[in-house]
Amino acid sequence: MILNFSFKLVAGQEGLWCKFSLFRTYRALSNAPVDVLWQKLINLADVSWNPLLCSTNAPRGLIPKPGLIYQVVTRLIPIPVRVFVERVLPGELISVRMLAIPGVENRVTYRVESGLCGTYVSFSVTMRGWLSPLLWWFIRPYAARVAAELAQAAEQGVVV
Repeated sequence: MILNFSFKLVAGQEGLWCKFSLFRTYRALSNAPVDVLWQKLINLADVSWNPLLCSTNAPRGLIPKPGLIYQVVTRLIPIPVRVFVERVLPGELISVRMLAIPGVENRVTYRVESGLCGTYVSFSVTMRGWLSPLLWWFIRPYAARVAAELAQAAEQGVVV
């Protein structure tokens, strides 16, 4: 787990502003092959493994591409959140931006890497905005489980 935290007070013509930024990465090791993890990750219609998300409006078989916008419903507060796919490197990385609340910019990046001991899956969260500390306090216990839940779901899908 890696945590970077930044808090700045900025004085300007409009008054005193506070800028908050948080970057956190979680990693998990899986016995599942990279291809299986990647297929589980890019299946936008199935978010059953994600402790933060409940459902999505993405149709089955939709492949994420940069510029794609779809909606998800969170488990914590059942409201639809728009998701914008920013970057996709097939078999390696997918980066999305959550467009939920004004005052919070939330970027999520999933990375899949093959190693000697197995396959690593990383879940990185970058939050900016003045409401970020409150939102982070609320989702932190769930965000800590995302990478491990993805790895476990991919391992259950592998037929031995």
